[in-house]
Amino acid sequence: MAIEIDHISLSVLDYEKAKAFYTAALAPLRVGVMMEFPMDNGSKVAGLGADGHPFLWISGGQKASHTHIAIRAENRGQVDAFHAAALAAGGMDHGGPGIREMYSPTYYAAYVIDPEGHNVEAMTSAPAAPARKAAGARKTAKKAAAKPARKAARKAPAKKKPAAKRKPARKK
Repeated sequence: MAIEIDHISLSVLDYEKAKAFYTAALAPLRVGVMMEFPMDNGSKVAGLGADGHPFLWISGGQKASHTHIAIRAENRGQVDAFHAAALAAGGMDHGGPGIREMYSPTYYAAYVIDPEGHNVEAMTSAPAAPARKAAGARKTAKKAAAKPARKAARKAPAKKKPAAKRKPARKK
């Protein structure tokens, strides 16, 4: 079993704005609001997560010091989509998607600052997906490779059996 953080909580001044930001920014990572309920101070708290487990809790009413959270993505496409969605939801760019070699050769991450000043990262250590050739390019290459063999087969004269091995002609 891997040791991992079970959950993290962020206190925010503007609960609705923070909830809207995290709901939009984390949607590409399959993360959404799983539960929400009122707090004693008159504000609300929301648990965001995926696969039945809320791991990011946002509670309104007070601002905490700046926090950094990193959320593991399944692939690089999700990291790219997180960055775009977070910017569209009002986040500020703090480091676009790319390799962070200082951590490892495959550490791919993007960073944004949320509307309350928290540093949010989506990252993956999954290698890049292999480049795929277009289907037409594969077919063209396959045809080109087969073409010389077909041409050679058409140009070669048909072999005749030696006279000794030929069957005598039938008499009528």
